[in-house]
Amino acid sequence: MAKRVWSAALLGGAALILAGCNASTTDDSDATSSVSTLDPAEQASEALLKTGGNGDDWAGIGYGYDEQRFSPLTDINDKNVGELGIAWYADLDDARGQEATPVVVDGVLYVSHAWSKVDAWDAATGKKLWAFDPQVPGDRAVNACCDVVNRGVALWGDKLFVGTIDGRLIALDKKTGKELWSTQTFDVRQPYTITGAPRVVKDMVLIGNGGAEFGVRGYVTAYDADTGKQKWRFYTVPNPNGRPDNAASDDILASKAAPTWSDEGEWKTSGGGGTVWDAIVYDKDLDQIYLGVGNGNPWNHGTRSNGVGDNLFLSSIVALDANTGAYKWHYQETPAETWDYTATQPIILAEQQVDGRPTKVLYHAPKNGFFFTIDRTTGKLVGAEPFVDGINWATGYDLKTGRPIENPEARYYKTGKPFIAIPGALGAHNWHPMSFNPATGLVYIPAQQVPQGYLQDMTELDKRKVLGFNVGTSLSGTMLPDDAAAFKAAIAATTGRLVAFDPRAGKVAWSVDYPAAWNGGTMTTAGNLVFQGTSLGRFRAYAADTGKQLLDLDMQSGIVGAPSTFRVGGVQYVAFMTSKGGAFPLAGGIAGGAARKVPNIPRLVVLKLGGTVELPPAPTTKLAWNPPAPIGTGEQIAAGKAHFGRYCQVCHGDSAIGNGFTPDLRVSGTLGNADAWKSVLLDGALKDRGMVSFAKVLTPADAEAIRAYVIERSNWTKKNLPEVSAPVGR
Repeated sequence: MAKRVWSAALLGGAALILAGCNASTTDDSDATSSVSTLDPAEQASEALLKTGGNGDDWAGIGYGYDEQRFSPLTDINDKNVGELGIAWYADLDDARGQEATPVVVDGVLYVSHAWSKVDAWDAATGKKLWAFDPQVPGDRAVNACCDVVNRGVALWGDKLFVGTIDGRLIALDKKTGKELWSTQTFDVRQPYTITGAPRVVKDMVLIGNGGAEFGVRGYVTAYDADTGKQKWRFYTVPNPNGRPDNAASDDILASKAAPTWSDEGEWKTSGGGGTVWDAIVYDKDLDQIYLGVGNGNPWNHGTRSNGVGDNLFLSSIVALDANTGAYKWHYQETPAETWDYTATQPIILAEQQVDGRPTKVLYHAPKNGFFFTIDRTTGKLVGAEPFVDGINWATGYDLKTGRPIENPEARYYKTGKPFIAIPGALGAHNWHPMSFNPATGLVYIPAQQVPQGYLQDMTELDKRKVLGFNVGTSLSGTMLPDDAAAFKAAIAATTGRLVAFDPRAGKVAWSVDYPAAWNGGTMTTAGNLVFQGTSLGRFRAYAADTGKQLLDLDMQSGIVGAPSTFRVGGVQYVAFMTSKGGAFPLAGGIAGGAARKVPNIPRLVVLKLGGTVELPPAPTTKLAWNPPAPIGTGEQIAAGKAHFGRYCQVCHGDSAIGNGFTPDLRVSGTLGNADAWKSVLLDGALKDRGMVSFAKVLTPADAEAIRAYVIERSNWTKKNLPEVSAPVGR
């Protein structure tokens, strides 16, 4: 029996659902054609993204190409921000994660939301102008590790671009919302997704993909903005078959990356991972593109590459020529990645004095807990300092070599011993956007503390399967033990923090602690303000220089996305979305703490000074908690726990404790009826809602064992932790 190790939170979330699509499409390639001449509307878009404009518009999800999320507006400032109130709001369709930043151009607000839907509103009045639903099949959500989210749209000329969960890159008429073209960006037979926002550069639309938890090979593609035809593609890891791809990455993968991978290992089957599911940034000064590359598959370096090599370009920043996609340089933040320490977190471009010289740099605060300053001309590491406390996988970085100074105990596949890592797989900073204020010189990071257990000792059940995470570590072996004190400790150990980091000094300037993790992204302004929403449903503003709290509004629901600000008719507004969603609410279980009790309300909210609109009363749903009588033997319950840990906890929480997001199985209406339970788990009765059949990996006896385990969990938690683990409504 594998030794049991508990952690404050489990793996990043995944939707427990299977893709049922049979068709496969490929891209038309037009890699040799020249970049189109920009029409006047496209020239205006390019100019706005390059300069950011005067603040009236918020033209890209990160404001402009530098993605600083800094607005020059000062109408709302540190003297009057306390007067903010609601100008208007709009309820959204789906109670799933809402992660996009609203984009505003010429008085029209555009935002994507769950299931890759897009809506447009009059930004000042809230009048809906149009809505677009790409009709993503519900069963595609099985491939979305961390919810059916979408992080935003891109505007270019008269077009709007959005990526969909099922891999389409779609161009819409921004005035009407009508589809102009659609390109399938990946093989739908593979467990890829798109949750990130496209970027538009020189009449090319750039998009990456996700899916590394399941087993895919990452890449980024540039498409012609007018036609949707492929211009170039860059793969982020070598071809497991050892063949060239006829892509921009062929030469560099053969010469530099391939030698850093073992000739054997599970990456030959899995594809190796390295997906670019979020960070894609254009450098207008150097005419190059930066990719933030994700984790390997499996996570476990010992299994993935037989413990051999750095495995380029996993967990790296990679610079490419913007015109051709050709490699320019890279810096690998976590060599031989083995903890899901992605480099896909937001990238900010800035200038800073380095050795007495003004230097073009990029700022990056990835999952591994260190803040990186990198010379974007050369790729040389300038600084790497911790932005959170308690990091135990490494003590720091050697600036001469650019490599981390590792704790040998952290490589659990070498020691054979369990390791509780700080940070864990959810990271010291996840996808939530950070921002940079040139006036203060500070970067505002939505940080968190979420420990994670890693266990090399896997059972047969933990090995690669056609459904569920395939990460090369034991999933069931790291579940919380049956100990009330451990449950309470998990809550106490899982916290959040707003960190104002000074890259010049290499240290935290000020910070604000939060009692729960998974707080929203940040936005900063020339009005000496930093805005952030929290997982407890508060929308706050702080003085950018000191961190003094200046605003605290109750928004009724968790906030995970980042706000934007803009001006229409001489009035400045602030816009953001509310919801609970993403990896942590899916998987966190009891570690969600106080955030578990916060309602999940998908909503777009727009504020202005003197706004007087009030939200309707918050829902007060209270679920009946009447567990069925225990069933099954001790052996069956143990088997059910193992299967639950392998397939279910990444969507329904450790120990089956829900977070008011996906159904809390302890109060499921099917729990007391074996046939009803089987109809969902094996027959796919709810596949259109994202819960597909697991008959490919579970037998009827397995399904009944899981039911026995969940019934036992419902009874145990009600008896031992009735207050802290009570089910919450959706």
